[in-house]
Amino acid sequence: MNKVAFIFRTPPHGSASGREGLDALLATSALSEDIGVFFIDDGVYQLLADQDPASILGRHYAPTFGLLELYDVDNVYISAEALAERGLPVERLAIEAAVLSPAELQQRLADYPVRLSF
Repeated sequence: MNKVAFIFRTPPHGSASGREGLDALLATSALSEDIGVFFIDDGVYQLLADQDPASILGRHYAPTFGLLELYDVDNVYISAEALAERGLPVERLAIEAAVLSPAELQQRLADYPVRLSF
């Protein structure tokens, strides 16, 4: 199967995009071993460990990204620029991932001919 990149660029609440992307990512991991996951722009908010969406009747699904390791999804990248622009330290994220510069992200993303954006 092709190399597939999942790009998360939207915040976690206000739409179902992030949850749907995570579901699609986990399902695709059963079919492909070459998956890349990219968190850019507001998508870095998907990984915040200390979210409390209960007040908007939302579900805190960020810890589910921790399953990526169990599903053998090892290529997980976060935009250093997006973190810096939002004042988010890496310590607040629910998972560990490679924090890359914009040039490094573009270089890694170029390796994936199929790209799905959420």
